[in-house]
Formats: sequence, C-alpha cells, structure tokens
Amino acid sequence: MYEELLEDIAQQNGLREVNTYTKLAAGLGGILLCLLSTSYIAPLFIAIALSLSLLFLARIDKKTYGKIFVAPVIFALFSVSVILLLSGGEGVFWSWQPLSWLSLSITRESINESIFVFFRVLGGMSALLFIALTTPMTDLFIVMKRARLPEEVLDLAMIIYRTIFMIMAHLVLVYQAQMMRLGYRSFRESIRSFATLCGAVFIASWEAGEDLIKAMEARCYEGKFAVLGEGRPVRLPSAMAVFSFLLVSGGIVVTTQHLTIL
Repeated sequence: MYEELLEDIAQQNGLREVNTYTKLAAGLGGILLCLLSTSYIAPLFIAIALSLSLLFLARIDKKTYGKIFVAPVIFALFSVSVILLLSGGEGVFWSWQPLSWLSLSITRESINESIFVFFRVLGGMSALLFIALTTPMTDLFIVMKRARLPEEVLDLAMIIYRTIFMIMAHLVLVYQAQMMRLGYRSFRESIRSFATLCGAVFIASWEAGEDLIKAMEARCYEGKFAVLGEGRPVRLPSAMAVFSFLLVSGGIVVTTQHLTIL
C-alpha cells in the first residue's frame, strides 16, 4: 500500500487541530510510564486508552491501524517466546533439553516476565503510533525549532523528509508501469523488474538531489531553511483529558508495582 503513508493519515485525522505539545505529552508520557512500570497492568491500560483514542477520537481506520500494528506485535511475540523458553526461574511447568548446552523450560517467572515484556511493547508502540498518526512532521519541525535543535540537524531532517516523498512518488509510478506490462508475472521477471525498479529509483533520487541543490543556489540559500507551520493554542478540554490520562496511568503504575499473572 504505497499511496497511503503515515503522513497522509496524520494530516487528515480527527485530532489534527489539537495542540502539538498536548499530543506529544500524551504520547511521550505514555512511553515514559511504560518504561517506569514494573507490572503489565499499566502498559495494558495505556495501550487500550491510546488505541481507543486513535480509533474513535482521531477516527483512524480500524483496518489501517491493524495493519500498522501487525509488525510490532509479531516482533513482540518472537521476543516473548525467547524470554518464555530461556529465562528460567522457579516453579517449572515444562522443561526439555534437546542439546547438552541448550535447556528449554517454562516457569512461573518466565511466564510473568514474558507477559510483562509483551504488554510493555504494546503500550510503548501504541504511544508511539499515537504521535505518528496524529502529528504531522511539519508540526514536529516547529517543535524542534522551538526546542533549539541545531539548525544543521533540522535542515537535514527536512531534506530527508522531502526526499522520502519524492522517492515514494517515483517508486509508485515505476511499479504501476511495470504491473501494467506484466513485469511480475513470473519469478524471473519479478527479479528483473525489481532490479530495474531499484535502479530507476536510485537514479531519480540522485537527479532530484542535484535539482534541489541548483534550486537552493538559485534562491540564494544561506544555510538555513524556513520552517513553515502554524501554532495551535492549548485547549482546556484536551489538556485536561491528557492530564487525566497521565494521572490515572501514573496511579496504576504505583498501585500495581508487584502485580503478576502467576
């Protein structure tokens, strides 16, 4: 799905007009609380709360959100399976030693640890996606500038941001042209078409970079890009909602410090 980027969703979501700092407070606060939590309850609550906010307040399509969430969930499951079988501990439920140097077991401690890690990943990923799906990069550039990020770093980030869209646009055009000419009808043709696609995109990105340099020189570039965007005032309802979310999440972190499944 080349045409639908996270930036497109961020530009059109239901929380687009909410103050950027308010959304960053919710997302970064959720990540921090997931890291501070010692139980699975707080990350689970954060994941549910922010996911519901994205689905019902930001009005993100459920299928799109599910597709975005598949990759981190699969990664988390692989990580959890390793923790479950190799971390060991007391209260053994199952064990197996296939090799002299390899012992696999499922214990009470490994189950608790794997569940905790899994929900911590879900909570942190939900908070990160909350920022990505509700806050366009143009708004984040304004925050970076006000945070006095070095101008060289900010300019480089803006150039990379622009180049990504240029490469994606060219990639879509070449790929669609190849599909119309049955360029992927067989395995051999797919290999050949993919190699051609990579070469065409590389050449296009190189030429676009040269064109950008010429355009910057023609406009008397002096080493600093103009950061464009509009600031939005902090609204009391949204600020109170974020404060309540962080307060409740922090209370859950404190009150469920030693709570486990087993």
